[in-house]
Parts: sequence; structure tokens; C-alpha cells
Amino acid sequence: MGLVRRLFILTSFCALAPLPSAMATDVNVIGLTNGKAVLIVNSGRPRTLHVGDSTLDGVKLISARSDSAVLEIDEKRQTVTMGQTISSAEGFTGHKTVTLTADSAGHFSTIGTINGATVKFFVDTGASMVSMSAADAVRAGVDYTRGERTYSSTANGVVVVYVVKLDVVKVGDITLNNVVGSVHRDGSLPVVLLGMSFLKRLEMKRDGDSMTLTKKY
Repeated sequence: MGLVRRLFILTSFCALAPLPSAMATDVNVIGLTNGKAVLIVNSGRPRTLHVGDSTLDGVKLISARSDSAVLEIDEKRQTVTMGQTISSAEGFTGHKTVTLTADSAGHFSTIGTINGATVKFFVDTGASMVSMSAADAVRAGVDYTRGERTYSSTANGVVVVYVVKLDVVKVGDITLNNVVGSVHRDGSLPVVLLGMSFLKRLEMKRDGDSMTLTKKY
């Protein structure tokens, strides 16, 4: 068989052979301490890794401190922080954004989820935390009675609130883990206030009636 024919057959075979598909690996960092990290990989159950451990998805913990960790994903190393979500499909550089439009009163609202439960968010930079009624907390599976009991001054006077941790808060394509929230027991909140415990982890840019939220990392 001539050299040209052999090259033609080899080239044809390579063209027809299926290429391996690149599967993205998504990692949510929900816990950090010295030597350990708690991760959710590809929407699975939380997994605690010690330094040197690897998951079946190919995620390896290289090092960990209370404020950051180094992960090896698809043979690439990435420094991550608490609450960060990264995806190998984005090359670890993609930034998730959400654009909101103001209503006639100039307020920004949107539909999102807390722990998978659908809620209506009202953007409020004056609120220090993501704040909700007891009814919304129950729908989201939050046992607020186990939170820190304190008091807050509102338009209705001083009310009892409970400070809690929200596992997952999602607005559009932006997902944050371990967000501090407050639950108002008196039921005075008809919507969920999207406060600074969520917003401070984003970049906010307003242009007229539009507000763009961008995840910082």
C-alpha cells in the first residue's frame, strides 16, 4: 500500500473517530478550616476533604486554611474562598451576572430561591442581611428557632428576629453559599429583602433603570 493511501486512511479514521466529550466540573465551597474543606461537587452531597484527598470527580484538596483553599480540578490548581462556586467549563475565570430592571417606584425586585424554595427578592442595600418572614423561612427549610435570637428596630417598632445561616441563595445564575440571614417572627415582611450579606459579595452597577449584579469570583 502506498504511503499516500496509508495517510489518507489514517486521516479518514481520525476524522470519523468520536472525540471524548469534556465534562465540566462544578464545585461549591461551603466550609473551610485548617487542613479541611467541605465541598459540593456537581450538585452532589457535601463532602469533607482533608489535604491530599480526592473525589471521584477528580477534585483534589491541595491545601486549606480557614479563609481559603487550593484545589486541583482537571489537573489545574485554583485558589478558592468560602462560598465560592467555580466551574471548569468557565476556565475558572467566568463571572456570573444578573441584570435587574427598576419598577415605576425605582425599586429592584426579582424572583430567586433560598435552599431551593422560590421567593420574591427586594434589593435593599439598607438591610444588613437577607431578611425574611418566618413563613418564608419554613418554606425554605430553615429552622430559625435554632438561630441567634435578637431584636431589630423596624417601621413597626422593635421586633424579635433570629439570625441564621442560609445554605444556598440563588438569583439568576448567581449562587452563593452560607449567607447570613435574619428571620422576622412577626411576619411583617411580605417579600424577602436581599440585603448586604448577599450583595457585599457581588459588584453592583446601576445604569438608569438597570442594575447589574456580578459575582466577584
